[in-house]
Amino acid sequence: MPTITLPDGSERHFDHPVTVADVAASIGAGLARAALAGKVDGQLVDTSHVLMSDCALGIVTDKDVDGLAIIRHSTAHLLAYAVKSLYPDAQVTIGPVIENGFYYDFAYSRAFTPEDLTAIERKMAELAKQDFPVVRSVMPRDEAIAYFNGLGERYKAELIGAIPQSEAVSLYTEGGFTDLCRGPHVPSTGKLKHFKLMTVAGAYWRGDHRNEMLQRIYGTAWAKKEDLDAHLMRLEEAEKRDHRKLGPQLDLFHLQDNAIGAVFWHPKGWRLFQTLISYMRARQNEAGYQEVNTPDLMDRSLWETSGHWQNYRQNMFITQTEDQRVFALKPMNCPGHMAMYAQGLKSYRELPIRMAEFGKVHRYEPSGALHGLLRVRHFTQDDAHIFCTPEQMEQECRNVVTLILAIYRDFGFDDVRIKLSTRPEHRIGSDDTWDQLEAALAGALQQMGIGYELFPGEGAFYGPKLEFVLRDAIGRDWQCGTLQVDMNLPERFDLNYIGEDNARHRPVMLHRAMFGSLERFIGILTEHHVGAFPLWLAPEQVVVMSITDQQAEYAQKIHATLVDANIFATLDLRNEKITYKIREHSLQKLPYQVIVGDKEVAAGLVAVRSRGGEDLGQMPIGTFIERLKAEISQRKA
Repeated sequence: MPTITLPDGSERHFDHPVTVADVAASIGAGLARAALAGKVDGQLVDTSHVLMSDCALGIVTDKDVDGLAIIRHSTAHLLAYAVKSLYPDAQVTIGPVIENGFYYDFAYSRAFTPEDLTAIERKMAELAKQDFPVVRSVMPRDEAIAYFNGLGERYKAELIGAIPQSEAVSLYTEGGFTDLCRGPHVPSTGKLKHFKLMTVAGAYWRGDHRNEMLQRIYGTAWAKKEDLDAHLMRLEEAEKRDHRKLGPQLDLFHLQDNAIGAVFWHPKGWRLFQTLISYMRARQNEAGYQEVNTPDLMDRSLWETSGHWQNYRQNMFITQTEDQRVFALKPMNCPGHMAMYAQGLKSYRELPIRMAEFGKVHRYEPSGALHGLLRVRHFTQDDAHIFCTPEQMEQECRNVVTLILAIYRDFGFDDVRIKLSTRPEHRIGSDDTWDQLEAALAGALQQMGIGYELFPGEGAFYGPKLEFVLRDAIGRDWQCGTLQVDMNLPERFDLNYIGEDNARHRPVMLHRAMFGSLERFIGILTEHHVGAFPLWLAPEQVVVMSITDQQAEYAQKIHATLVDANIFATLDLRNEKITYKIREHSLQKLPYQVIVGDKEVAAGLVAVRSRGGEDLGQMPIGTFIERLKAEISQRKA
């Protein structure tokens, strides 16, 4: 009879088989009510699962990550139940958990409307309140196919048909609805209380554009009402911050269909772009990088040597000349930098060589994956490659990590997570090489006392990598910078240096990006600051406004003085009411407004308002410029 070992190491002995729910009840009535599932020897199971022999058991509640995922998965099934209740002719397909929620795909004769979503959500709440038990059953595969075909659910039957004939399939029933699922699920629908349906979108059956289009209903579900409310508030705030709206509103950039995945930068946006490049160029110069530039279009043979042709071709833009030579627009800068390193024999005394480029790259992304500045086809990387000896590798990794974190702090990102992604299934190079490279990255972080999360199998095909994930002002995570260590590409390109022993040796290559994509980083910055960039980043820092035409000449002198002091200033002499001008420029989120009227002209002063609407009073233009310079310097520190 089973002995159950609990997470705290204590044991419970039973003289008969028991369910997970029985064990929870034996511990306490509160835990029995809270139990959503169990974890038996690391495997998630339903609370109805019977324990026949000795095992380790954890009781999963809504306080656990697994518990929240089970709530969301079960809510997806509740959604399907509600849809079938209201629209019996709809066919159900699949309904997985996604970040912050779930979706379920349906085949239905007409498009679901916002009014339909409201009705479906109301029906879900009604079904949840009835607290139907969620019961698992097992059925032979062929019998399950016949069952779902009998219900007219051909998509479910097709899914089951892909399962080996010898396998049984598990079904879950709640009330009058039965669905195919591996589980586990919550014990009853009454556990599902805090959810909301969000949107409906199109989706191809099994993600294949050759298949029929389905309707995908997205929803979110949480363990507590306050968590749901906080999530909905974050979404509302994210809507206000959407860079796709703010970019045109602030006259930074626009996108259009005849240049899909590419950005039209307006003067203000391009000035912001160049400010980032100037900032990064200065930081790289201080850190010993040499800036280079490599061709955009290179012969297929280079990409075959690098392995991109074999591993990345589907994402490359390719062209062919009249003499049948095949070229590719570069999706990455690495091969160009290796070709540059190969020019002339290098000595160990020259290493490390830190080669940086603001390189334009082109990657084919499916049109459905494009998203403003965050996912484009044509973008600029602040790319760099460090060629060093194996002995220098770990120190160079530490230097890069230190620099990346310092740069993020300058932009107001103090909350940074680091992910270590290790060897993928499809890769180049030996396991010994991968062991050495993964150990170097982990060792660098450990020596610095920096924690990281491990993501097995998510490295690049040529080497493991660190990914730097920023958390923005409303708690969203953005993956930006990367650091990859690579001994495979130097081998493929036959790169060498002459060592102290006068023999040839392979350098180690570090791939490094800090912003990642400048376009993406500007999108993130725009949303992080809601378009109200700090002074040192703002593409327009000050606007000078006259109250009437009589102050035009004085306003022009003030504007010229600001421009001479390298302040991004604009001049507004329009014959409009000053209240109108103030309101209009406030919407443009300029850091400072300078107002000049007769009093300011007579006193030789300027009246200054801050972006928040605070009246800073009158002051000499020199004093104002000193204030601006101090603020810019402080932000850059």
